[in-house]
Amino acid sequence: MIKLPERNTPRWLIFLIDMFICVLSLAISYAIRFDFVADSTLFLEKEWSQLEWAFPIFLLVRASSFYFAKTYRGIIRYTSSEDAKRLFFTVAFGSLVFALISPVRYHLVDDFYFLPRPIIILDFLITLFLMLASRFMIKLLYLESRKKGKLKRNVIIYGSGELGLILRRALEQDHKHKNVVFAYVDDDPKKVGKRIEGINIQSTSELPNILSKNEIDSLIIGVLKPDISNKKSVVDICLDYGVETLSIPPIESWVNGELKAGQIRKVKIEDLLGRKEIKLSKDKISAELKGKRVLVTGAAGSIGSEIVRQVLKFIPEQVIMLDQAESPLYDVHNGIQSHRDLVTPVLGDVANEHRMKNLFSTFQPQIVYHAAAYKHVPMMEDNPSEAVLTNVRGTKILADLADQFQVSKFVMVSTDKAVNPTNVMGASKRIAEIYCQSFNSRSNTQFVTTRFGNVLGSNGSVIPLFERQIREGGPVTVTHEKVTRFFMTIPEACQLVLEAGSMGEGGEVFVFDMGESIKIIDLARKMISLSGLKLGEDIEIEITGLRPGEKLYEELLAAEENTLPTHHPQILIGRVKEYDFEEIEEHIKALIDSFDAQENTDIVGQMKRIVPEFISKNSDYSKLD
Repeated sequence: MIKLPERNTPRWLIFLIDMFICVLSLAISYAIRFDFVADSTLFLEKEWSQLEWAFPIFLLVRASSFYFAKTYRGIIRYTSSEDAKRLFFTVAFGSLVFALISPVRYHLVDDFYFLPRPIIILDFLITLFLMLASRFMIKLLYLESRKKGKLKRNVIIYGSGELGLILRRALEQDHKHKNVVFAYVDDDPKKVGKRIEGINIQSTSELPNILSKNEIDSLIIGVLKPDISNKKSVVDICLDYGVETLSIPPIESWVNGELKAGQIRKVKIEDLLGRKEIKLSKDKISAELKGKRVLVTGAAGSIGSEIVRQVLKFIPEQVIMLDQAESPLYDVHNGIQSHRDLVTPVLGDVANEHRMKNLFSTFQPQIVYHAAAYKHVPMMEDNPSEAVLTNVRGTKILADLADQFQVSKFVMVSTDKAVNPTNVMGASKRIAEIYCQSFNSRSNTQFVTTRFGNVLGSNGSVIPLFERQIREGGPVTVTHEKVTRFFMTIPEACQLVLEAGSMGEGGEVFVFDMGESIKIIDLARKMISLSGLKLGEDIEIEITGLRPGEKLYEELLAAEENTLPTHHPQILIGRVKEYDFEEIEEHIKALIDSFDAQENTDIVGQMKRIVPEFISKNSDYSKLD
């Protein structure tokens, strides 16, 4: 194996080699013209008198074009199509100059052409060929030398489009692996049977057959937005055959617009639980948000921070990011790249009435997205007074101020745990829903509630927990073999919040289509497989038992409720029970007042009286039912 030096070739040497190639090309052109007959007398008599005058100008034109086009400055072993394009135009420019000089010499100097037209054409073709061939030969030798001692990896690329080709180029530059692309697989029947650079394109349906008969190490998804069902099918097949599944990142995260092998990552469980891209009514949302002052509470959390990023796409006048968590709020604000000048971070607790009043008075928000809440079921079961303080009192303070300061729309982010609640957290959110819904009838502010299930990857959700447990070697803990949950990605949830907020006219409880519920134990098994571990050999799943207040199954609507469709197929309007505002306000004030006594049993008892369907499970508060 030829060992190429690691350091770059000096630029002056590349320049001299290019000039030598030009002289060689000219010589070969004349040799072809004379049919490779070495008759020096014939050459001297017929050609030298013409060439003697032209040769110095020939060298000057070539050298000048190379100098000004900087063709010698590229790193040869990284020669790309852009370098090839530059060489083509540079060599073509020189040949064009020769072609233009020829008639000038003929008519104005000595009745001889600068160079014979066949020589100019041959010289152009040979020079371009030799310069490109020399560069790509060095690049190939370099790539081969880099592969020596690397771990060989047989790869299948899913997707034979332009991104599939870009992916293959990135694999060639991989410093860790000697990647051998075994085949492309594609869903498009029109591409099946064709070849790309000598590599077959096969049907995705043939994937099990390919994996069973060949030693394939990895399959890389070379499509940015593949059909979700097809993607799941491909990943499942790879998991069945123990083949690692990887994917490329979004184009915006590529380094200087170029995909690097180091950016190729393992497929995550979130990639498999998403659904088809949500189509938003962008014009309607833009009309709602553009040029407006928008307040987002809980802006340092998973949902709140994504709402901020989504809102910024519609160019509001200002986005006020409110949260009581200093470091997370700093991190989110610091991580905003686009339209950061429109964002104002504010530290504050939604349960602090004086602070919130000052915020509304200072910024005069026109739209409010209320995502601030305590959400962990076991934690709130042990601390019901804090659930009331933040989830109930905090929401009431914000709703009252929204009315007082004439906010046009107040969108509350709720949860499926508010439906027939079995725990303190869910009940506190249901009480907050009831207050906003009933307040809508007597306020100029439009109060809208959005209700959805678990969000993939949000702070404290099951997926980050499983990821940590898998990294630590297990066990992966599941509370019950039959526990199921609805899941939605963070961007999906926040997009639907904006969509529902824009269509809401006040008083609605919007329910999102969460798709099919997923067994948590199946989720754990798939995450273990995606990590490359084998259940029962490398890691175990441990059943720990249901936690206080935890349900086996979540609901998005209670049995007494029904839904109405909207123009968006993934958003429904829940027809929920209506409450008299004066009556419910009195009960909620009494509940909030009970905070000071810190009597958990009394607090939960009052919550149950406000929400009669609140029936505790696996909890000490079951005695109150």
